[in-house]
Parts: sequence; structure tokens; C-alpha cells
Amino acid sequence: MRPLVIKSTSGLDRPEAANQALTVAAAAVVAGADVSLWLTGEAAWFGLPGRADELELEHATPLGELLEVVREGGLVTVCTQCAVRRGITAEDLLPGVRIAGAAVFVEECLAPDAQALVY
Repeated sequence: MRPLVIKSTSGLDRPEAANQALTVAAAAVVAGADVSLWLTGEAAWFGLPGRADELELEHATPLGELLEVVREGGLVTVCTQCAVRRGITAEDLLPGVRIAGAAVFVEECLAPDAQALVY
């Protein structure tokens, strides 16, 4: 199965897009894919404890549950610039979530057979 890189730029400002990104990421983890989820823009806040639970969307799996699936079976990254703009540090993040920049994102996207999706 090929690697899947998913970038979410949406947070509480666009709940459906945020939920779609994490739903696809969690489904891919369950399917056995190598998943890398990037939290950028307003989605960067979801890398902090409890913040994903703030998003409530009718008829959707809670975002915190989806994020937990991805954290357990994939890689979750908060964008460096997005973190800095919001005052987020590595110490603020959920266990296992990292901060990395555009060069790492591009490297993952250009890996052989990788598929990138942006929400």
C-alpha cells in the first residue's frame, strides 16, 4: 500500500473540511496505509490536548477519536510556521505529535508512490 500524506488547513473555522481530513486519515490507518497527517493553519490547534474535542459535527465521528487513531497508527505533524504564529511549542503538543516544516512535508510528498491530499 502506498504512503498517504494528508494536509489539513481547516480547524474550527471549517468543521466539515477538518472532519473529512481526519476521517480519511483514520480510515487509511485502519486500512493499513502508512499515513502522515499534517496539521496546518487553524488545524494546528488540534495538536494540543483537548482541542480536537472542541469540534462538534453532527453525524460525524468525534474529531478527538479520529486523531487518536491517527496518532496510534500514523504520524501527526504540526507545521513549524503555523505553530510559531500561534505560540505553540513542542512541549504543548499531544504525545507523539511533532513540529516540522515545509522541507519535511515536500520530502514526504515526493517519496516513491506517495499520494498527497489537501483539505
